[in-house]
Amino acid sequence: MSEKLKGKTVAILATDGFEESELSEPKAALEREGATVHVVAPDKDSIRAWAKTDWGPSYDVDRRLEQANADDYDALELPGGLFNPDALRQNRQALEFTRRFFEAQKPVAAICHGPWVLINAGVAKGRRMTSYPSVEQDLRNAGAEWVDQEVVVDSGLVTSRKPDDLEAFCSKLIEEIAEGKHSRQHA
Repeated sequence: MSEKLKGKTVAILATDGFEESELSEPKAALEREGATVHVVAPDKDSIRAWAKTDWGPSYDVDRRLEQANADDYDALELPGGLFNPDALRQNRQALEFTRRFFEAQKPVAAICHGPWVLINAGVAKGRRMTSYPSVEQDLRNAGAEWVDQEVVVDSGLVTSRKPDDLEAFCSKLIEEIAEGKHSRQHA
């Protein structure tokens, strides 16, 4: 276990229908580097994964969204899947929680359909980003520059396309958290 992220606490914001690997792999990578990771979810004690083609296992929730404070975290990760970000992008509390990380210039990472949350939070405009291909036009409509790359970093914002990109995604997320706050205002 490395100590690169010792003393750092990261929130993973998710709800039912998150792509399992997009929560479990970043969580494990962050913990291997010494970070404390909290799964944050609205109104539940556990959330159920989507495992590629069917419902997967349930994961314990460490903090309910109503009890979570962005000031207590060093970074935010938003896993994809189809159902998870679609539900979160309609949750005002989830959008405000997300915006707080941008206001504080803290690292944020989103993969697959996760950028939907960023669009609805109003923080995608002017950003260079990637996502699952079906989210490309949504990001362009929100004022982002969309590129087809396995991982894109834009001043502390890390985005990736799909589970195949997780190794690069986790590596850049760890790098951005280790760097800390970013001098350029996110939003």
